Amino acid sequence: MKWEVKKFSQLTAREVFDIFQTRESVFVVEQECPYHEIDEHDLNSIHVYAHGEGQIIAYARIFHEESTVTFGRVLVHPDFRGKGISKSLITKVMQVIGEKMPNKSIVIEAQDYIQALYAHFGFKRTSDVFLIDNIPHVRMEKEC
Repeated sequence: MKWEVKKFSQLTAREVFDIFQTRESVFVVEQECPYHEIDEHDLNSIHVYAHGEGQIIAYARIFHEESTVTFGRVLVHPDFRGKGISKSLITKVMQVIGEKMPNKSIVIEAQDYIQALYAHFGFKRTSDVFLIDNIPHVRMEKEC
C-alpha cells in the first residue's frame, strides 16, 4: 500500500478516474445515496489516497472552508475494511494538514456511526445528529 498526496492539478487522468469511481462505488452505490458526488471542492482539495493491488484502498480530500480546514469523502474500499486502514488514513490526513495547513482548526461532518474513529484523534462532537442525504451525521471539531 502506497500513500499519495496530490493537488487536483497533479493527478493523472487515470488517478482522477480511479478516485471518482471508488467514491461513487462507496458513497452512491453502497450507501444507496444518489447525489452529485463530484463537486467544486475536488478542484481545490488535497487528495490523500492509498493504492495497491490495482485499486484505490483508502481516500480522503482536504480543503479550506472559510477560516478552518475540513476533510471528507473519507473511505476505505470494502475489500480492505477491518484492517486498521481507516486509522492509517486519518493519521496521514492529520499529518498533511499539519504540514500544509498548520495552526488551523479542523471542522468535519462525520457520519454518526464513525465518531469514535475521529474522537481517537482528538475531535469533539459539537452538534446534534443531522441528516445529509438521509445519512446521520454530526459536526466534530479539533482546535489547532
